[in-house]
Amino acid sequence: MIEEKLLKDYSPEHICGRAKIEGQACVSHETIYQHIWRDKRKGGKLHEHLRRGNKRYRKRGNLKDNRGIIKDRISIDERPEIVDAKERLGDLEIDTIIGMNKKVAILTIVDRYSGMVLIRKLESKKAKLLSEKVIEVLYPIKFLIHTITGDNGKEFAEHKMIAKQLNINFYFAHPYHSWERGANENVNGLIRQYIPKKTDFSSITDEYIEYIQNKLNNRPRKR
Repeated sequence: MIEEKLLKDYSPEHICGRAKIEGQACVSHETIYQHIWRDKRKGGKLHEHLRRGNKRYRKRGNLKDNRGIIKDRISIDERPEIVDAKERLGDLEIDTIIGMNKKVAILTIVDRYSGMVLIRKLESKKAKLLSEKVIEVLYPIKFLIHTITGDNGKEFAEHKMIAKQLNINFYFAHPYHSWERGANENVNGLIRQYIPKKTDFSSITDEYIEYIQNKLNNRPRKR
């Protein structure tokens, strides 16, 4: 059962958590990891289905913020406390993932409460193009949305257009405070399992993007 779930890209934590909910007996996630590494030493491929394969996190240095200040941005400090509680649908986080050529990007939008993710390909990071895509994606469900929180990338310079068209409030996290958008950071890491770094995004089809979106939205999450 465990190996079957691993081949579906479930993490050891996903497997244990789901087994507990369904009343199934299961070993600990640490034991599953040990099994994966033993399998790898024997030439197996179970480790290839882990979120980061065999890679570890790298610490980020204190990089200089050279992205400038976005006009009329509203700080996350002004965001309602209910958003932090994660007790309602419709408080979204938004981000972009950049491809190898630094031009084509992937837009990611995640709901803080449910974990539902929407993913779209962008032909560029230009603010106008991004804002139009966000509005296109979210307009059909705008009655469900309360807030959007993004980082300080210049691609969000048209945040006022997004806020006006969707009738919501758009907030900005503090620079290099990635934990303030933890749901989005986590989802971006999950996407990297399917689209590794140094990938040329121009070769990725909309159908593959939809495949990834469906994969993430239809498998258990630790939450």
